[in-house]
Amino acid sequence: MTDIRIFSYLPNPRLYKSTIAARLNGVDIDIVGASPKELSNWLWDFDARPLEQVTDAEKQACERDARTGFSGKLYKTDRFLEANPYGTVPCAFSPDGSIGLFESNSILRAVARLGQERFPLYGNGVFEASRIDAFLDASLVFARDSQIYLLAIGRKVLNGEIHDRAQDAFIAWMSGIEQGLHDRQWLVGKGISAADICFACELALFSRDLAAQDVFESLGRKPVTDLSAFPQASAHYARLCAMDAVSHDLKPYLNRYTNG
Repeated sequence: MTDIRIFSYLPNPRLYKSTIAARLNGVDIDIVGASPKELSNWLWDFDARPLEQVTDAEKQACERDARTGFSGKLYKTDRFLEANPYGTVPCAFSPDGSIGLFESNSILRAVARLGQERFPLYGNGVFEASRIDAFLDASLVFARDSQIYLLAIGRKVLNGEIHDRAQDAFIAWMSGIEQGLHDRQWLVGKGISAADICFACELALFSRDLAAQDVFESLGRKPVTDLSAFPQASAHYARLCAMDAVSHDLKPYLNRYTNG
């Protein structure tokens, strides 16, 4: 039986936090979703499906104003909003749909906990688990500015203020990762953990700015993803991306932006 269902736009490195974890610890994930453009024409629900499979009455009852990352109208059931009060994707559900999870790091935590006895991605003991939580929480602070930055690049509306905020956030986040890896192979404990998985997936998102040279040329700026000041973090990222469980998801995504 499926352990957890996730509804999301695809491809999505923040979703990959959970799929990478599941590949390592044997959790069974059911993924439902489509591209962001297509997802606008879906019913957002535990039983998410294209609107062509929905009656006009159901569609009308579920119409909502879109927010971050989407525009116009979206179609979200009351059940979806009860499960996820913020109405965002990715959204995960317990097998019966009675409990919803929101925020990619929380979904990652659930997958790690579900398979902890098979493969300990959540550390060994309370203090290692809490240190992992600390890295995950720090990434959420960084992710707010990174999302604004990446959306601005995609819409070609990047300006100096957004760029400066993203650059400051990137340096602060990566500085913590660099320090956390001092004389260590992994961020927490003696093996890969949810903290490492989160780091790899968040950094992978920034491959998008490397493929938007026209946006930066018009602004007279450079992408914020300069890794030269973070040699240990950069090496760790390369090591993670070379792992089969990680590259299965991240390699195709990265190739979209690095190989034209």
